[in-house]
Amino acid sequence: MWTSKNRARYDRSKLRYPSDLTDDEWRLVEPVIPPGKTGGGKRTVIMREVVNGLMYILSTGCQWRAIPKDLPPRSSVHGYFDLWTYDGTLERIHHALYEQCRERAQRKASPTAAIIDSQSVKSAEKGGRAIDPHGYDAGKKIKGKKRHILVDTVGLLLHAVVHPADIQDRDGGVLVMATLFEMFPFLKKLFVDSGYKGPKFANALAKVRPHIEIEIVKRSDQVSSFVVLPKRWIVERTIAWLNRCRRLAKDWECLNRKALAFLRLASIRLMLRKLCNPA
Repeated sequence: MWTSKNRARYDRSKLRYPSDLTDDEWRLVEPVIPPGKTGGGKRTVIMREVVNGLMYILSTGCQWRAIPKDLPPRSSVHGYFDLWTYDGTLERIHHALYEQCRERAQRKASPTAAIIDSQSVKSAEKGGRAIDPHGYDAGKKIKGKKRHILVDTVGLLLHAVVHPADIQDRDGGVLVMATLFEMFPFLKKLFVDSGYKGPKFANALAKVRPHIEIEIVKRSDQVSSFVVLPKRWIVERTIAWLNRCRRLAKDWECLNRKALAFLRLASIRLMLRKLCNPA
């Protein structure tokens, strides 16, 4: 039987690289790509190839100068990556795909509950004049950055912040919620682990998001083996999904905003696969 799933697999088998977008995936992204500016020379680079170049960097983790010759040159791919990071194009693509994923899951566009967690990532050797500082996570014994992510109960990324690893979870969690602004006005409940326990996080959250109720999901002291914690496994699964992209294996970026852009790009890749390759 020829299903949409089989068709998607067939289309992907004909691509140059596994990271390239299929026709169905590109149809979801293309409307959100901003048109070329008026005046001056016309845009000559193919936007689909630029996105394919970004997905190649994200999936393989290769250096910018190691982009294959059959993709646009490094200057074009990196230039559009910078531009879309500044002008909010990646955020708009992410939000458009998020709404479609919520609709596919028969959920309302704005969630009412979310789960927050962090992941400490070791920093690679870097050089240059503009480098955001890293830190040392004494609990995980990792020198690098910390990715703080907020997901809904489906496991889709809502918001994220990248900061030094020495910032505690309760402080980084407040930073995530404070920069969420009014993106999801119906958010009422937040599931956290014991790292966010205490009045400091609760009082700070009450100032920035006073209508959110906190629920701490704790592991039972009587359990000595692995056990799946309610709601907590969702955010852990999302982190595992995002870590399939090799660019996120270590902290390669000098700037936090670039690391955040790659994290958002990984979430875009995840949602495209969900929408165009249904299980």
